[in-house]
Amino acid sequence: MAADRSLLAVREALKKCFPAVREQQGSWQDAVRDCQPLLASLSNLAEQLRAAQSLRLDQVPALRAFPDLQERLRRKQLEAGDAVLEQLGDRLAALLKVRDAVSSHVEQVFEVYGQQANTLDLDAVLQPSAASPSVADMLEWLQDIDRHFRTSYLKRKALLSSIRWGDLASIQALPRAWDRISEGEHQDLVQDTLLKVAFFLEE
Repeated sequence: MAADRSLLAVREALKKCFPAVREQQGSWQDAVRDCQPLLASLSNLAEQLRAAQSLRLDQVPALRAFPDLQERLRRKQLEAGDAVLEQLGDRLAALLKVRDAVSSHVEQVFEVYGQQANTLDLDAVLQPSAASPSVADMLEWLQDIDRHFRTSYLKRKALLSSIRWGDLASIQALPRAWDRISEGEHQDLVQDTLLKVAFFLEE
């Protein structure tokens, strides 16, 4: 029957998508984890810059022969900070790549669903089995996962885009702000969903 073939096509698309999401989740976690020591380095540099600003090197007799020492020190610290920012930019690009890959996989599933929609039996789409959630539920979960990656990426991009050397207090607070983004998310969303579809993927 056409309805059976249509349902099978959608289920096959789902079976390809979830493992791809699992793989991308691993890459996402690696990139997020890599950002934490880099943000800690920036925070430490901001602390050093604030400390250097309060130093009066011109009042140290041995250093009076080097009137530009304080500026040279500041320049070196900012160069080190820019190098860290470049590495963070690479990690942000890795997060964007994951977000785009997940969106692409999810779009492919919905494209198949759209192609088969006219011949699908609605009851079959809504009906779970003993080993499998309903197709409708799995499609909804994929939308949730796609939204999760999109929202998380935007929040992290906004945080990293807000870095300004003129605001050292904010730079010092970066590691905590980064952690707050993670705390505000459903960290186990992907893993929980993969557990729900584990038997389905083995069918």
